[in-house]
Amino acid sequence: MGLGTWAAVQVGLAQHRPHLVGSTDKTRAAVAAVLGPTPEGLRLLFIERAQHPDDPWSGHIAFPGGRIEADDPSPRAAAERETLEEVGLDLSDAGYWGRLDDLTGYMLPVVVSGFVYCLETPADLVLGQEVGSAFWVGADQLCDSGKQTQYRLRRRGSEQAFPALDLLGPGRPLLWGLTFRIVRQLIAWMEPDKV
Repeated sequence: MGLGTWAAVQVGLAQHRPHLVGSTDKTRAAVAAVLGPTPEGLRLLFIERAQHPDDPWSGHIAFPGGRIEADDPSPRAAAERETLEEVGLDLSDAGYWGRLDDLTGYMLPVVVSGFVYCLETPADLVLGQEVGSAFWVGADQLCDSGKQTQYRLRRRGSEQAFPALDLLGPGRPLLWGLTFRIVRQLIAWMEPDKV
């Protein structure tokens, strides 16, 4: 799947009226789903968070982003600030495609707002301290049923399974949780009959 698949996402976002979470006492965060050009078509940028004992998402696959600060003028501005801090990517010149639905965390009291951007030209990434690595994934991998798996979370003496994608192979972190749920929103426009 190439550019045509991502074009469906652009059309879907243009027509989408995102569900926004109103006033809440939960922590607010914002992320950027960044599409970038390659010879094969567009790919989506992910980060692998650096290992840190105080970070509940330590070592996880995520989108660039983070907590919305009091001086951020909007959630979108927070996503852009965090993306610049985490991967050195200035989104002010990127094409802005639209806002996704706000999502509430199942395990942690957080509300995440997602914003979709598309780069016209390839960009060099400069990783910040919170990021262990960054990588690009094509639509074909995101929609590949062979990459579907489960993330098993042990918590308080019990185990719970969550849907996930194995993008990096054995021994590497899985794409699951809020980031997986954001990806599902994008896949819904790529393959509406499979979601």
